[in-house]
Amino acid sequence: MGLWDVLLGRTKPVPPDLDQLFALPSAAITLQAAVNFTPTGTGSVCFAAIEGGAFARVQQEVRALLAADSARGSAPVEFSRDTYGYSWLLSRRPPDDLPALVGDLHAVNTSLKDSGFGPHLLCSLVAFQDAELCPLALVYLYKRGTFYPFAPLPGNKRDNPLELQVKAVLKDDLRIEEDLSRWFPLWGAPGL
Repeated sequence: MGLWDVLLGRTKPVPPDLDQLFALPSAAITLQAAVNFTPTGTGSVCFAAIEGGAFARVQQEVRALLAADSARGSAPVEFSRDTYGYSWLLSRRPPDDLPALVGDLHAVNTSLKDSGFGPHLLCSLVAFQDAELCPLALVYLYKRGTFYPFAPLPGNKRDNPLELQVKAVLKDDLRIEEDLSRWFPLWGAPGL
């Protein structure tokens, strides 16, 4: 950073650290003990649309990468696009195999980054639920290198008290995004 950056209040962006995803299994234990939310076995990666042949190639590479795990017994991943035009990749694992799900998400993010699509990566999420099946996601912001909780309610509302409680509970387990304006709602995110 130069002098002008300091004077104008610009900050250097935090470089993405995909290895932060590997902190999720231990954070899940804390989350279950503190607020009784457990993993659902689903996780997603969101990235800006990649058009044409490049998108088809990325799909094939990711399917091949994750299909190498023969224990899945089903389609390794599902691709979709949301109403905003963003692409989503959904991975499913047994709910008690969060480390494998995190490995999938890390492999997909790394594959996209290594294929030159790093600037297109937006976020990854892992879904949780409580005994009443209320959803919660821990969202990793690729460009910020931080996590935040997202607790959707019916009618495109959020459970803000739960999100703040989860923030406080996980502050020692995950690098939590401090700027609450960056806690974007992910309505209808695959797997949530």
